[in-house]
Amino acid sequence: MSPTTPAALYPQHLAELQARAAEALKRGDFDHLVVPSGSLHYQFFDDRDYPYAVNPQFKAWLPLTRAPGSWLVITPGHRPKLLFMQPHDYWHVVPAAPSGYWVEHFDIVTIRTPEDAARHLPKDAARCAILGEPQGAVGDYIPGNPVPVVDYLEYHRAFKTPYEIAMMREASRIGARAHRAAERAFRAGASEFGIHLAYCQAAGQDANDLPYGNIICLNEHAAVLHYTDRDRLPPTPVRSFLIDAGASFDGYACDITRTYSADAGDDFQAMVDAVDAAQLKMCDAVRAGFDYKQLHLDAHLALAGILKDFGVIKVGAEDALASGVSSAFFPHGIGHGIGLQVHDVAGFAASDSGGTISKPEGHPYLRLTRVLEPGMVVTIEPGLYFIDMLLDELKQKGLADAVDWNRVDAFKPYGGIRIEDDVACTEAAPINLTREAFAGA
Repeated sequence: MSPTTPAALYPQHLAELQARAAEALKRGDFDHLVVPSGSLHYQFFDDRDYPYAVNPQFKAWLPLTRAPGSWLVITPGHRPKLLFMQPHDYWHVVPAAPSGYWVEHFDIVTIRTPEDAARHLPKDAARCAILGEPQGAVGDYIPGNPVPVVDYLEYHRAFKTPYEIAMMREASRIGARAHRAAERAFRAGASEFGIHLAYCQAAGQDANDLPYGNIICLNEHAAVLHYTDRDRLPPTPVRSFLIDAGASFDGYACDITRTYSADAGDDFQAMVDAVDAAQLKMCDAVRAGFDYKQLHLDAHLALAGILKDFGVIKVGAEDALASGVSSAFFPHGIGHGIGLQVHDVAGFAASDSGGTISKPEGHPYLRLTRVLEPGMVVTIEPGLYFIDMLLDELKQKGLADAVDWNRVDAFKPYGGIRIEDDVACTEAAPINLTREAFAGA
């Protein structure tokens, strides 16, 4: 068995989670960690359920993402217990019995109804730290999400085990393959909807599997940061393509964005290439001890320099950052933590006991303010956009003279540019999981 396979890496991952759980329980004065997988949510005034999403606190322990009604019980000094919901049902596909490399590490009890769980949970619910949503309650076992326990576990989730990095590598491999297919569909003249279908086909994942809704933009639609409408017909002419789309693997996510021009020789493609080169330098800054807030501010300086080089702004990079001109073109954060969730938790946590690290003044959309440490995986996603609302605000603030509006008009039909990779911080050079995956796609 290869030392890099999930089977080989999983025991160390499980041992790390058990150590974290023991410390979290100690801080909250509990004896057991109890985690429901989550249950189905039904639409209001209807009998249809929303797509099921597993509790992230549950899937951190095992690659089981489609088992609503199941429970985990973690008691320090004992093997973890899985209460696996396998209902008697002829309306839906019943989850198959657990199998794979991880099952030997758990005591597994099969339950048939939600109420069955209570018979196998610890005797005293008051001694349990129960992490989940309120509607997952069974009898006295009501998720309370005690703050000391949640703060500790979420803070340490930023530090990925080698097993988790392997899971994210596989998610990245799937995502890169699907991105290649999406670019081919774009070059062949497909619509936004057609590109989306090509992506899902190549990934082997649909809306219920993907970690987030695909953002697929042609032309001006790239100026809408979270555009998800997906026109059924392509525009005329097609100028540009921005795709922000991820993939999942055993509960872990990748998050990838690429931008292309329809004409490889035009100014817009040259700007894409400039952003791509700057983005690679930002990825290389993902080093232990580096403040992610500073990385965000450095990104503003780099992007403002590109805008100046292309004649879009008339002021220097420092002035553009200080005045807010750069924020009109780069209005979001440089990125976020990623792992079990696309926007992973505890991005602002000052410590594993709580507290908050503030965002830089004037930068409200940054999702991570921590100092980078080995094991962290973050996205690096600089962007430049031509957004009417934000450009109008520049004029209202008396900053119109800082911009060459003719150059803005030339780029506006392309919408915008975003390049995004997932990067792991190590003791030495960072690992760019996304570029690694594209190299093999």
